[in-house]
Amino acid sequence: MTPVNAVDLTADLIRCPSVTPMEGGSLILLEAALSAAGFECVRVDRGEVCNLFARWGGKAHGRTFGFNGHTDVVPVGDTVKWTYPPFGAVIKDGFLYGRGATDMKSGVAAFVAAAIDFVTLTPPDGAVILTITGDEEGEAVDGTAALLDYMGQAGERMSACLVGEPTCPDKMGEMIKIGRRGAMSAEFTVTGIQGHSAYPHRARNPLPAMARLMDILASHELDDGSEHFDPSALAVVTIDTGNSATNVIPAKCQSAINIRFNDLHSSESLAHWLQSTADQVAASFDVTIDMAVIDACESFLTEPGPLSELVAGAVLDETGIDPVLSTTGGTSDARFITAHCPVVEFGLVGRTMHQVDENVDIEHIHQLKAIYFSILHRYFLQD
Repeated sequence: MTPVNAVDLTADLIRCPSVTPMEGGSLILLEAALSAAGFECVRVDRGEVCNLFARWGGKAHGRTFGFNGHTDVVPVGDTVKWTYPPFGAVIKDGFLYGRGATDMKSGVAAFVAAAIDFVTLTPPDGAVILTITGDEEGEAVDGTAALLDYMGQAGERMSACLVGEPTCPDKMGEMIKIGRRGAMSAEFTVTGIQGHSAYPHRARNPLPAMARLMDILASHELDDGSEHFDPSALAVVTIDTGNSATNVIPAKCQSAINIRFNDLHSSESLAHWLQSTADQVAASFDVTIDMAVIDACESFLTEPGPLSELVAGAVLDETGIDPVLSTTGGTSDARFITAHCPVVEFGLVGRTMHQVDENVDIEHIHQLKAIYFSILHRYFLQD
């Protein structure tokens, strides 16, 4: 059997213009490759989102190793600023260029190539499952969540799962993600009474109240961090009145904040603190403050143990680097999988993800495939 070339597969995927929520031909390409290798494939489309479920091996097998990844990509931006066409998959000086090269078509291609080679060369006493979504870069409502809903209805289950997000800051192999911080965003509207700026006593200015509220929130130290997480952080991301007149006190002012929080908090406890603080400021300034949580997801952690040790061992063997176990960065679809089975993340160096001229070192793709193959070998064939 000729091994699957992960670089060629990555290039083919990059040529698929799969900007969220467009499928762009990427899942059709993967389904064809996996089906030819004996994987049973099911499209799990929901809403405008296309998703792919693939399994090698029967449901009766006790051990099932899962992989989660996405083929959707963020918009390319101004194409004039790209050195090479965003969906051209140009190879130059050992690098493969294109949108999704790093995040994360290379990761998907590397695992698909490793899984096909593995089940063909050494059919395991177990099952391999791939869940590939087209909604990771979007709202993530009809992506991995839809795949997990399908699995629950179909009686499918993973014993452990690897997410192929780019996890390494600078060097290949330096970091495994064993969890992620939670994230929540909230909007505030302060309502006072409009008036002339020359007669402030006849108005009720919402701006001082908003300034006080934002200062209290931004200055508050949420925590000092926990065993596996950095300190939580709150950022004020916008304050706006929509007022272009310098002689008018506006009636309303709006703002938004974003919190990245560790396992010492929940979105519910943080929302309670935000509302309580807003109520106190509203009473002090005799204004009305309305708050709305517009998005929230919880932190999660897969405790260091058999899964992280297995992945770390494969990384060390292939790179010579003993990876750090980390919970840094933004959110990922691992947050959905954590309720299903133990999950960790490992993938490429993410320096250029979402950037103009996104690119990946070709040698890193080969290396990642070798690591994924080793993970499967260790999981199924080593005690």
